[in-house]
Amino acid sequence: MKLESPPKITLSVQGMTCAACVGHVEEALDSVEGVSSVKVNLATEKATVEITERDLNLQNLITAIQEAGYEARVYHTKLLIAKNGPLTDQDVFPIFDDNPGIRNVAVDATEHSVAIDYLASVTDREEIRGMIESAGYNVTGYDEPEDFDQFALDKENESAVLKGKFLVSIIGAGSIMAFGLLQNLLGVSFISSQLTHFIAFAIATPIQFWAGAQFHRGAWIAIRHKKSNMNTLITIGTFAAYLYSTIATFVPNLFTSSGFNASVYFDTCTTIIALILLGRFLETRARRHASDAIQKLMEYRPKTARVIRNQIEDVINVDQVVPGDTVLIAPGEKIPVDGTIVDGLSHVDQSMLTGESIPIEKIPGDAVIGGTINLSGAFKFVAEKVGKETVLAQIVQMIEEAQSSKAPIQKLADAVANIFVPLVLIIAMFTFTLWSIFGPSPSFTIAMLNCVAVLIIACPCALGLATPTAIMVGTGKGAENGIIIRGGDALEEAHKINTLILDKTGTITIGKPVVTDVIAANKGQENEVIRIAAIAERFSEHSLKEAILDKAKELDILVDEPEEFQSHSGLGITAKIDGKSVLIGNQALLDKHKISLNEFEKMAVNYQQQGKTTMFIVAEEAVTGLIATHDPVKNNAPETIAQLQNMGLEVHILSGDNKKTVDSIGQSIGIKSVFANLLPEDKAHQVAIIQAQGRKVAMVGDGINDGPALAQADIGIAIGTGTDVAIEASDITLIDGDLNGIVTALKLSQRTMRTIKQNLFWAFFYNVALIPIAAGILYPLFTTIAPPAFISPILGESGFLNPMMAAAAMAISSVTVVSNSLRLKNFSAPN
Repeated sequence: MKLESPPKITLSVQGMTCAACVGHVEEALDSVEGVSSVKVNLATEKATVEITERDLNLQNLITAIQEAGYEARVYHTKLLIAKNGPLTDQDVFPIFDDNPGIRNVAVDATEHSVAIDYLASVTDREEIRGMIESAGYNVTGYDEPEDFDQFALDKENESAVLKGKFLVSIIGAGSIMAFGLLQNLLGVSFISSQLTHFIAFAIATPIQFWAGAQFHRGAWIAIRHKKSNMNTLITIGTFAAYLYSTIATFVPNLFTSSGFNASVYFDTCTTIIALILLGRFLETRARRHASDAIQKLMEYRPKTARVIRNQIEDVINVDQVVPGDTVLIAPGEKIPVDGTIVDGLSHVDQSMLTGESIPIEKIPGDAVIGGTINLSGAFKFVAEKVGKETVLAQIVQMIEEAQSSKAPIQKLADAVANIFVPLVLIIAMFTFTLWSIFGPSPSFTIAMLNCVAVLIIACPCALGLATPTAIMVGTGKGAENGIIIRGGDALEEAHKINTLILDKTGTITIGKPVVTDVIAANKGQENEVIRIAAIAERFSEHSLKEAILDKAKELDILVDEPEEFQSHSGLGITAKIDGKSVLIGNQALLDKHKISLNEFEKMAVNYQQQGKTTMFIVAEEAVTGLIATHDPVKNNAPETIAQLQNMGLEVHILSGDNKKTVDSIGQSIGIKSVFANLLPEDKAHQVAIIQAQGRKVAMVGDGINDGPALAQADIGIAIGTGTDVAIEASDITLIDGDLNGIVTALKLSQRTMRTIKQNLFWAFFYNVALIPIAAGILYPLFTTIAPPAFISPILGESGFLNPMMAAAAMAISSVTVVSNSLRLKNFSAPN
């Protein structure tokens, strides 16, 4: 793991249909100078590009995608501008000069609107609106749907088109079959067989060229770029049956003169197209459900906010809220942005963020999060984070990035996909050649049908969807339970964890220590001990700072600024106060300065055995006092530790606190292995020592001093209530800080990886098992053994797979993979 990630560009890519397409896009983007790595996700239709040059020309990436035969998805929006001044091209165009995501701008001075085409995933309407308003214009609204709704709308339209084409195709295929049944089964001959062929041709032709157009277009683009994909297989297969039947219809003598039967297979090509369209339709619908988690999160964001500006209350679009605005919230309303309460009391439902349904009490000074729901009271708060800076927006962004990532296990599927289609084409050619030479009569017809079956049954779709659909649902399910998983690699690595290391303060404990005891060297000077400690801690980032300052406030002690101040990570503070040299810290700090504890040593040991943390106050090299603090253990810590141990995990505690205090905490929650008196670099070193023993380690922490250890561990798990450094260094974030989230995250990882392995097994098994059957491998068996009657519609009398059944199997395979991934939506957090 790295604390700083390389710059990334995400592009939404149109036209990908299978794993081979993913490989083509990755290869094209990887060839662009300045690109260090590329990850393309079929399920989300996004390409994530890591770049080495921050000034990389975005057009180079778009051109590479287009030259590979695909398109970068472009959205359209129209912004309505208040009519309080002229609106001209000369004024508007320069606004977007520095936004590479803008593709086209059109200004309508009459309507007072600006229409913009922009690249999805590179920019969005919120950013565009901000740029326009920063230039002095007042945007009054939009004429188009939200970004996410736009993608959903695209998918709805795609589903509608697929459904319409499927219905036409299946009706056409059914009509052709009906004519055949009338003639063959009922012996009806009111029309000649030749006329039946002409009618079948008339029905099949629009289906072949209209309903199947998207496959043929994709195949032609691939061929132009010297590539092949699933569309190539479908097009060759259906056109083989269609052209064979067309020739048999219009020039039957060409077959009969050579001793062949002039049979037609229009029902085959139309049914194949119908079933593949059905599979695509079902797959598209299922994939839309895979991203339900993001859609649910987006729905939590209200459209408007009530603000007070210049002592006037006004309802505005949430995109217009700026930091510093005073926002009014009534009972039952959603909170629009992040901020801090300045007036009023209430209880807030934060379940959308944490998965915890118990309302949280809010008072002035408390933070509120956009998207959460105010339940009881009314209050005012000052907006602090808006737009992309809100917690909700960042969570959505992290989930989108995670869903667009790849798990390492996907590499095998990608490697197979790169050679899959060419290999299937070779097998199909070999099948045709073999059966046309050595096959039973009519050998040419059998060779053609077996070749079509091989082409149609091969399914690189399932390979491409096996991993990303499971990751989409798994990361989304994590978000519903207050767990943010950063990517497929973290999800995969987490299921291998066999050792868990916990930080103490803020992880096992609630992270809000309170002062319990104050001892002064001179009786009656306890308040002076607190005063000196509070002044020294005023600018520190020490975990006990708030406890000491709260105690000073409780005692009405005035806290000045120190004259000098220096923090010593893991040890304490040195400062100059009232002209005196002061040390505040643990015994290691005093030992470093060779200061004797005298009678304070026994008192410290006594407090430490009670699970309390002690700190010493030293002035002019003499111990003047001792402060003991206690940080209560989280309520469910013992039960969670027991669950983790029952899962087979070794559990350890790492802490910068003294050994006796950490031992006491460990004993109270059932952990025997503790490491104490550790500096931040010592924590990372201890993680490395355990890893060197062959253990897969997850580190859980919340503070700045946990950052190195989180980065060193195989999986870093950050408590969301902790510091940004800890969260940035982590692979998994528990938003609400509940330790049970560790159990949920690990079990979700195991369940997701099990689903991925099931998907990959099915995808590989399907192709490995059925392609040989389509090629006719069962023929020798069927010549010696009479097949069961129920198999005949599928394999006929000779063991040759009906191409229509091959199309049905291909459609079922990708739908099965997606449906299996959707079963993850039933995952529930363990109690």
